[in-house]
Amino acid sequence: MVLGNDIGIDLGTASVIVYCKGEGIVLQEPSVVAVDNNKHAIVAVGEDARKMFGKTPANIVAVRPLRDGVISDFEVTERMIRYFIDKSVGTHWLKKPRIAVCVPSRITDVEKRAVEESTKNAGAAQVFIIEEPIAAAIGAGLDIFRPCGSMVVDIGGGTTDVAVISLGGIVVSTSIKVAGDKFDDAIVRYMRDEHQMVIGERTAENLKIIIGTAAEDTPLSTMEVKGRNATSGMPMTVEITSREMYEALRVSVRSVLDAVRYVLENTPPELSGDILERGMVLTGGGALLSGLDRVIEKETGIRCTIAENPVNCVAIGTGKYIEYQTIEDKGILSGIKKFFSLEEKD
Repeated sequence: MVLGNDIGIDLGTASVIVYCKGEGIVLQEPSVVAVDNNKHAIVAVGEDARKMFGKTPANIVAVRPLRDGVISDFEVTERMIRYFIDKSVGTHWLKKPRIAVCVPSRITDVEKRAVEESTKNAGAAQVFIIEEPIAAAIGAGLDIFRPCGSMVVDIGGGTTDVAVISLGGIVVSTSIKVAGDKFDDAIVRYMRDEHQMVIGERTAENLKIIIGTAAEDTPLSTMEVKGRNATSGMPMTVEITSREMYEALRVSVRSVLDAVRYVLENTPPELSGDILERGMVLTGGGALLSGLDRVIEKETGIRCTIAENPVNCVAIGTGKYIEYQTIEDKGILSGIKKFFSLEEKD
């Protein structure tokens, strides 16, 4: 018999996704908390807090307690995790949940302990830390236990993790603090520099999603953008093209390409052949940036595939990481290995 309420959490810089044992994805909300500085109280969490960005009075601040994939505000993160646990499994726990939380592949031991402590203090009975590339690979349906190389490029909100995995472990990896948030920042800078327009994070994100592109040859599209004139302070409207978004994102996309090249250049020759044959898989919300898969494929000469459900891959993998632990407590990874072998028989 296993403990109830087992949870996998993708504790992302941009959003938190919760996977409950036996139910799948049960919650997906922005990693945003609104805090009343006068009362030192939490006003709103998740989607309700996100709606407050740029619209709050002086005493209320909408903050993102995670930056670049790590905790920047310990207390607020703890309260945010508790809120999402309660919303996912209810406030009246018969048993404290076991929780698996994913972290970037190259964070420090101190940063890992911060995640573990925050999750424990939020009400977890046990906390399991899993590296994002492992979770992403499992969520994408890759059998990471075969004696061959699997390559994953996970582009989240705060970090891009690139890894080659074989026999259940990471062989070579890198993690860079260039991902969805940096894409948005690049668009904000471009609008100020080229159009003397000040826009917010949400507007930048909409530009990225609707007409953003990593490929120069993407068909031309346009979008009307409203913002504030950086000089006069007056409202203004401009029409932006996908070509401009390519220019805005070019440096950030190059950083991702450099990370992919670094991992490929440091992959053992025996595994390089596997990757050439099997290709690589893109996961995370950043994988949906138009043309990114084609650019990576052209740059490396290796087939590049976007996972079926890239946004939820890490959360699904984190949930399976804990869901298939064996009753004998032989270890979570052995449980997942058993799961993959059962799938093959089916």
